[in-house]
Amino acid sequence: MENYLYQEFNRSIYRETLDNGLKVQLMPMKGFNKTYAIMTTDFGSIDNNFRPYQQEEGVVVPDGVAHFLEHKLFEKEDHDAFDLFGKLGADSNAFTSFTQTSYLFSTTSHLKENLDVLLDFVQDPYFTEKTVQKEQGIIGQEIQMYNDDPNWRLYLGILGNLYPHDPMHIDIAGTVDSISKITPEILMDCYKTFYQPNNMNLMLVGKLDPEETIQWIRENQAKKDFGPQETPERYFELNDPTGHDVIPFRSLTMDVNRPKVMVGLRGLKQFDDGNERLHYKLAVDLLLDMLLDDTSDNYLRLYDEGIIDDSFGYNFDMTRAFHFAYFSTNTDHLEKFADEVIDILENADEEIDKAADRFDGIKKAEIGRLISLLDSPEAIGNRYGGDLFNGATLMDEINEMKKIQLADLHQAAKDFIKPEGMSVFQIVSEHH
Repeated sequence: MENYLYQEFNRSIYRETLDNGLKVQLMPMKGFNKTYAIMTTDFGSIDNNFRPYQQEEGVVVPDGVAHFLEHKLFEKEDHDAFDLFGKLGADSNAFTSFTQTSYLFSTTSHLKENLDVLLDFVQDPYFTEKTVQKEQGIIGQEIQMYNDDPNWRLYLGILGNLYPHDPMHIDIAGTVDSISKITPEILMDCYKTFYQPNNMNLMLVGKLDPEETIQWIRENQAKKDFGPQETPERYFELNDPTGHDVIPFRSLTMDVNRPKVMVGLRGLKQFDDGNERLHYKLAVDLLLDMLLDDTSDNYLRLYDEGIIDDSFGYNFDMTRAFHFAYFSTNTDHLEKFADEVIDILENADEEIDKAADRFDGIKKAEIGRLISLLDSPEAIGNRYGGDLFNGATLMDEINEMKKIQLADLHQAAKDFIKPEGMSVFQIVSEHH
């Protein structure tokens, strides 16, 4: 097990890749009573076209299968993993994104037993026709519930504009129709392909003894036979990497008190290197703060003019296959909001220079925010992006953020902000 010391933070990360390929990271935190564990597989909602484990031909599986599998893994023949965690005093959960599925628990006691439950339930699938049918009903209701949520529809709407022919425009949970096509066989194909230890990582943060903990993990894994490890072969390709398939505008009528609008910006740059990707992500994060955070001239002006209110927000999302930003608000001035945001983005270079005196303050605030996350085992575990950022931890992120200069923001604006990548989605009220 290798140990990497981050001297300036007085923290160490212990790393080991087990014989079966599972990547383990342990980060002890002195003075903490809680331990957080998160186990992640590199498999998400966009991975629906791949070559199944030890098979010759590629397959396309129904939308929503990664999320469906996440739900199903908790349920075993004679028990539910949630109940086991509960009996051991741990909180557990799981979530699926476009490119990953994670299973987690936090506990202040029985660490070894909880760790065994996590490793065992994730590594021991149990699917039957009957349990799959039951789950189709449960997830179907969940999908319909989200369909009635205007904020979710706004977000899916902008994704539908930015990626009209790619799997990202479909809800991570799939559709009622797509999940009705999921069978135990399909789940098992996905499971065998993507839940191999060499496609997974396990991270524990908080109260733990690294030597003792790695020994528990080694012992647990040594009892199991995973067969030969294969690297999953995915056949994901963007429909149009140049972004010329972006739909500039759509709108939806729903029963809302106030109209909602979202401006989306699709990134077109492709990355092969995790370090480069991390640098770019941090530069874009700072760029958006410079342009539109709540201390910026742009924000204050739009707020004073009544174009935005406290519902205004923006976000930048980066995954292994694609990246995008979005800006949204509730407003009666839908067109004005979209025009203003697009104008700010298209003139980012001048905007950066105009706000140059704010750069150091914004950067310090962002570094401060990241440093404050070092007190949260959950935040450290959840921010870990695996291979996406070349194994970078929160400490690496802070160190990289310190290096970013104003010139990096100009470069990020040049790489990220392209007119053909922009789009607007509105939700208007039925009563207008």
